Amino acid sequence: MLPEEAGHGGFIITDDSQIGIGLHYTKNPGIGGCIRQQVDDFCVEELTNRVETANGSYLIVELTKRNWDTHRLIRELSRILRVSQDRFGWAGTKDKRALTKQKISIWNIGEEELARVRLKDVELKVIGRSNKKISLGDLWGNRFRITVRAVELSQEEALARVKAISSEFEKGAPNFFGVQRFGENRPVTHVVGEAIVRGNFKEAALTYIARPFPDEPEEIRNVRRYVLDTGDLKAGLKMYPVRLQFEIAMMNHLIAHPEDYTGAFRVLSSNLQKMFLHAYQSYIFNIILSRRIQAGLSIHEAYEGDIVCFKNEMGMPDTSRLQKVTADNLDGINNLINRGRAFVTAPIVGYDTNFAEGKQGEMEREVVKELGIDLEGFKVPAMPEMASKGLRKEIVLPIKPEYSAGEDETNPGKTKLVLEFSLPKGGYATTVLREYMKG
Repeated sequence: MLPEEAGHGGFIITDDSQIGIGLHYTKNPGIGGCIRQQVDDFCVEELTNRVETANGSYLIVELTKRNWDTHRLIRELSRILRVSQDRFGWAGTKDKRALTKQKISIWNIGEEELARVRLKDVELKVIGRSNKKISLGDLWGNRFRITVRAVELSQEEALARVKAISSEFEKGAPNFFGVQRFGENRPVTHVVGEAIVRGNFKEAALTYIARPFPDEPEEIRNVRRYVLDTGDLKAGLKMYPVRLQFEIAMMNHLIAHPEDYTGAFRVLSSNLQKMFLHAYQSYIFNIILSRRIQAGLSIHEAYEGDIVCFKNEMGMPDTSRLQKVTADNLDGINNLINRGRAFVTAPIVGYDTNFAEGKQGEMEREVVKELGIDLEGFKVPAMPEMASKGLRKEIVLPIKPEYSAGEDETNPGKTKLVLEFSLPKGGYATTVLREYMKG
């Protein structure tokens, strides 16, 4: 049986609609405060089971970076080392304004060549070699240590609120995609992806190159606005700051090849190309998951018509192993869910999406209909290398936080709260933090 329609069921409606999240899952009040006042307030260390050797065609390096976007850093390393970006491999894109540590691989390069890399806030430490490139499959998860500053509560009250919210996460939090997926200061990536799915590469290219956002520095907003209003790429090229290297690369192509908007995307790395479509899929997923919660459906319980996945031998959700929930297997599957061995899923929409049945499936299809999506668009005929068949993703994020409070030395008289937790791959710490902070 499904619960009756419950409106927002007591959940707090929010205004994160630009990334598809329409509510807070937890009901207890948050602690407020702010994150990333200092780069080292947000620390991320990758968790992987890789064991490197002394031989192989791939050099394996531990990359520690501060305040660097992963894609821009790889492009810069490619330039300095004079090798293609395709020779680099990494398991996950890490936060920009953060202190992050992860493994990367570089094909067919000697250790001594890294001496040429002298970038501020970048450290490369050789840890071995391998015959296997580092890729997404190598990522188990990430360990976070995050400091929330400027909390306007006593240490005791802050800890009490964190404890109360943590109790609501006992079975896991909603597995929303976080703002990093879309662009923290300029959440435009999924908007570009939508234009690509609709086959409008001109709109997609100009949105990425020139659509300004309020949180960008004023000088960047102004030059983007100029190009958006005038279409004058040559003048814009002279005004764009060097750090907007992807936009500059696309403008250079369009100046040399007017109207070749698909070609403008092909000057970007394959990872960056796919990021646009993936961001749009993430936006749709967030809307579908928000709808499920608003309808009063549990994220910790399966209903007839749901599609579940199962834990693999590494203890991770394996979305290649799916099963539909029926009246006959409902009790058994919910028993597995309670034991952490099965997980309810929602769709990452693509051209061959496997929709649920029942009320859940109706909600999934309704979101696609409301957005006016033609699933064939995910085949991307103009750039089939971008195509996405679609898959399903677990809707629960396991979270077992540790936390402490202290005086905030950066903001005298205020409290700081330090949260430490690990998340499986695909989990976003910012979606956890928004529940603890609520504003």
